[in-house]
Amino acid sequence: MFYRLSGVYHTRYQAARALWPIAADRWQVILLLALALAAPLFLSPLYLGSYLLPWMIWSAAALSLTLLMGLAGQLHFGFAAVMAIGAYSAIHMTRAGLPFELALLGGGVSAALIGTAFGFAALRVKGLYLVMATLAMQYLVDWVIINVPAISGGAQATLRTPAVSFFGLPIAGLEARYYLALGWAVLLTVFFLNVRRTSFGRALIAIRDKDFAAAVIGVDPFRYKLLAFLTASFMGGVTGALLAFCYYRAVTPEQFSFNVSIQLVAMVLVGGLGTAIGSFLGAGFVLLLPIVLTNLVAALGSAGILDVSQNLMAHLPLIIYGAMIIGFLLFEPLGLAKIYDNIRKYFLVWPFRHSRS
Repeated sequence: MFYRLSGVYHTRYQAARALWPIAADRWQVILLLALALAAPLFLSPLYLGSYLLPWMIWSAAALSLTLLMGLAGQLHFGFAAVMAIGAYSAIHMTRAGLPFELALLGGGVSAALIGTAFGFAALRVKGLYLVMATLAMQYLVDWVIINVPAISGGAQATLRTPAVSFFGLPIAGLEARYYLALGWAVLLTVFFLNVRRTSFGRALIAIRDKDFAAAVIGVDPFRYKLLAFLTASFMGGVTGALLAFCYYRAVTPEQFSFNVSIQLVAMVLVGGLGTAIGSFLGAGFVLLLPIVLTNLVAALGSAGILDVSQNLMAHLPLIIYGAMIIGFLLFEPLGLAKIYDNIRKYFLVWPFRHSRS
């Protein structure tokens, strides 16, 4: 079998520190990346623009929040506000004549500055108090966006994104927007996988597990929590800008409401805290599964297999979706990433008896 640890000797530090020491893992990553790159060739514009493109962007958003919640252990229920700051900042910068590349960075910096400012208030609190601090950010940003016409144009206004180019290539067609979102998701994935192995990532994990013990061994919780808010907010701000330019093509205040923050937290929890693959699985679960369930229930109803009232038919996908989330929290609280890891470890030792332990 190709999925084995045989031949992995770890005789060099470089080999021991490799992201994917098993050849099968490397081939899986290469295959998935090749499929993602070739997706515009075999997927219709409907599936590419309505499913795969938003999946890449929301996976990047989940990765940004995972850095804060999964590694640093800092709860954040206002991350949609961070993305809104990045989106509106980037739109106004491009309208002012700034190149799109600098506008993306500017959106990330704006989100990082404001997100870190609220992070200061969160440094002295934990648990539910930290949740309340981030909720305050969400509602305050929502109020400012709605009530300051210079930012959004008004409560019911729609702010369209201008035509832009990325390093000379116009970002107008669906394929160009998809590849830009894919590139950002891949960049964040590589960053997240490597940051866990740096002193910064290990410090965040130590603070997450026990901040008092981390302080005793020389890790400054104040500094690293602030850096976690800064880094995650920057990543979220750029992701919000890409969401506006690559997917929505126009922004309204409702697109970054509190419900979006709850969905982001659900992506991180269902996917698996502190894992890169969990961000992609969680985003796919929260974003795509309700659509699949709706189409499935509609097909069963049309075929006469599911004989229920129209009112129940409309709410049945949401009932099944909610039951599945509760099931994950009850039977596998570590999320979809843990299920994948269990399957992977089973095949590492299959068919031997100790594979059952």
